[in-house]
Amino acid sequence: MSINVFWIIVAACNFVLFLALIWVFGFRPIANTLDERTRRLEQGLADAEAARKEREGAQADREAVLLQARQDAAALIAAAQKSAQDLRDADIAATKADLEQMRQRAAADIVAERDRAMADLRASVADLALEAAGKVVSETMTDARQRRLVDEFISERTN
Repeated sequence: MSINVFWIIVAACNFVLFLALIWVFGFRPIANTLDERTRRLEQGLADAEAARKEREGAQADREAVLLQARQDAAALIAAAQKSAQDLRDADIAATKADLEQMRQRAAADIVAERDRAMADLRASVADLALEAAGKVVSETMTDARQRRLVDEFISERTN
């Protein structure tokens, strides 16, 4: 077996030629396809990450909106309760004022009725006293004189 340099060079050139052809027509399109696929995968991962962040942001926004809605509802409930309490307090105050006015009117009516009854009683007592005195004294007196004497008598007793 002898080593033929010519055939080694020819084989080496064939190898380099086939390697160049395979590189140009095989590996380069495959590499381009793999690069394109890698780029699409990276883009998909970036899109998925952006969607995840957007979803988390939307979740945070939704929670913030829910929290605000709860706070607004609590504020409305508190305002309604305060309004109801104020209305209740106003009704109670108005009722107390009405009761106080009724009590004052009743007290004034009682005083007026007592004064009227006392005046009637004084007049009756005065008439009885005059009749009794007239019978005892057997003296006729004028009405004006009788009234003056009774008024003096009553004012002496009451003072």
